[in-house]
Amino acid sequence: MSGPIGAPQVGDAPLLELRDIGKDYGSVIALDGISAAVRAGEVTCVLGDNGAGKSTLIKILSGVHRADRGELLLDGAPVSFGAPREALDAGIATVYQDLAMIPLMAIWRNFFLGAEPTRGWGPFRRFDAVKAKDVTRRELAAMGIDIRDPDQPVGTLSGGERQSVAIARAVHFGARVLILDEPTSALGVKQAGVVLRYVAQARDRGVGVVLITHNPHHAYPVGDRFLLLNRGRSLGEFVKDDISREELTRLMAGGAELDTLAHELERPAG
Repeated sequence: MSGPIGAPQVGDAPLLELRDIGKDYGSVIALDGISAAVRAGEVTCVLGDNGAGKSTLIKILSGVHRADRGELLLDGAPVSFGAPREALDAGIATVYQDLAMIPLMAIWRNFFLGAEPTRGWGPFRRFDAVKAKDVTRRELAAMGIDIRDPDQPVGTLSGGERQSVAIARAVHFGARVLILDEPTSALGVKQAGVVLRYVAQARDRGVGVVLITHNPHHAYPVGDRFLLLNRGRSLGEFVKDDISREELTRLMAGGAELDTLAHELERPAG
């Protein structure tokens, strides 16, 4: 392993960049000195166990909280989001674990939830259901998502299918940076693979993806860059060519701490 990557090269400016980001909650340091880059057409995986600072990082990127220290840059210019709507308007979309979907509503209704297309004018303006259904079918197909019937309730879909609809929705509404909060955490192996396939589809359409996860086995196949967090601090940012799956897993698991634990758990000879 050759170690953390250096500064981006000239002409390779990231869509979104974090420079020495820090966030405190009273006397608790949630994040300190976090730097990373998100580039168009790449997946940046943020890995860490519970309490590593992943949730705080999501909140800063999505405009829920402001950082106390450091800089957040969008297209090379400093930005500071005061609300999630500001981040969304800038092209930063976040898909949380709960997906913000209504299970009893149809797929196409959920796809346009909060951004419904209309036709007519003035008091005669109404929801354009025909357009909504047509766009939903087209956008899901463009992402390679095979949904049996757009009229079926979202609650009848599998976990992986619901994640894929949320990803397609974000891409359709112009996400340049797509943040995915533990999208595979509650899924089995097959459904996790489905979600990762659609993450790759979003990446291939030029979106900069931030994949938040605690599972290096899910991150490594789709990731281009890996930011490892431990108790609010960075263990380094690595490009895929510089780190193997085994090294990634070892770093995340604690490295020397894991070796010490393994030694303690060994059966005594005898």
